[in-house]
Amino acid sequence: MAELRTVSTAADLRAAVDAWRRDGLRVGFVPTMGALHEGHLSLVRLALQHADRVVVSIFVNPTQFGPDEDLAAYPRSPEEDCRQLAVAGCDLVFLPEVETIYPPGESTWIEVEGPSRGFEGAERPGHFRGVATVVTKLFGLVRPDVAVFGEKDAQQLALVRRLVRDLHLGVEIVAGPIAREHDGLAMSSRNVYLSAEERRAAGVLHRSLQSARRLIEAGERGADVLAGAVRAVLASEPSGAVDYVAVVDAATFAPVTTVDGPSVVAIAVRFGRTRLLDNIHVDPIHVESNHVEPNHVGPGAPAVPADLSTTPSVDAPASGVRDKEILRCDAPS
Repeated sequence: MAELRTVSTAADLRAAVDAWRRDGLRVGFVPTMGALHEGHLSLVRLALQHADRVVVSIFVNPTQFGPDEDLAAYPRSPEEDCRQLAVAGCDLVFLPEVETIYPPGESTWIEVEGPSRGFEGAERPGHFRGVATVVTKLFGLVRPDVAVFGEKDAQQLALVRRLVRDLHLGVEIVAGPIAREHDGLAMSSRNVYLSAEERRAAGVLHRSLQSARRLIEAGERGADVLAGAVRAVLASEPSGAVDYVAVVDAATFAPVTTVDGPSVVAIAVRFGRTRLLDNIHVDPIHVESNHVEPNHVGPGAPAVPADLSTTPSVDAPASGVRDKEILRCDAPS
C-alpha cells in the first residue's frame, strides 16, 4: 500500500497533480466533507477504476449550510478519515482551510438553474449555490479528468452534471451506487444523529422504495401510483415525518407524471431532528434487462440475500430500477 500524502495548500496540490500529469497519469477526484463511512470509501474505489491516481478532498463547506443548520456541530474526524482513505487506496488528501477556498474579499458565486429548484433546493435555500460554487472551485484546484459523486444525493448529482455540461468543465462525472446498511438504510454521515429507536424506524425508507421497485418491475409507469405506494409504506412508521415523495426526471429533477425515461423516485423523511434522503433510479428502457441481486460492499464479495436483511450492500440494477448501474456523463470536448 502506497503511503497516503496529505496537503492543505493550493500550491502543494497543484505540484502533486502536475507531477502525475507529466507522467501521463489520469487523475480522479472524490469531494467529501469528511466523517467518512463505507459509502464514501466505495466512491474512492470506484474512482480507482477510472483513474491512475485519486485525490479526495475533506472540506466542510460553510456556504452550503443554512442559517438554521449547525455548521459547528458537523462531525469532523480527519485523522480517522485519512486512515480509512489509505486503506481504500487513495493517493492524496486535500485538507484546505476555509481561506484557501474562499479568499478574503471573494465575490464569485455559481448558481445552477433547473436541477436546483424544488425539493432540497426549496428546503435549504442557498444550499445548492454553495454546492455549485465549491464544486467549481475544487474542480479548478484539482483539475481532475474524472470525478465521482454518490447517487444518494440525487439532486446534487443532477446539478453537478448540468454544471459540468453548461460550463464546459471537461470533467467526466461517474455516479457511485448507494451503499446500504444491513436493513437497506442508505449510509450517511447523518445516521450518527439517530437514536436507537429512530435508527430502527429509519429502515422504512428502503422498504418504501422497494414497493416502488416492485410496481415498476410489474409494468407500472404512473408517477402518482408509484408515489402513493411509497407514501403508504412510509405511513406504517409513525415516527417518520415525510418531507416529500417525488418522481422526477433524472437529468432535470423536474417532476414527471409518467416514467417514460431515466427518472428518480426520491424521498426525504425526518426522524426526530435528523432528516434522511434516499432514492432509486429508474429507466424503463431496461425493464427487460436481467435481474442482478445486490452485492456486498467491497470488491469480490458474495451475493447478498434479496431481502437485504443481513448484510451491508451496494445497490444493484434490477429490471429497470438502476440503484447500482454506473451512470456516466462525459463533458463536451
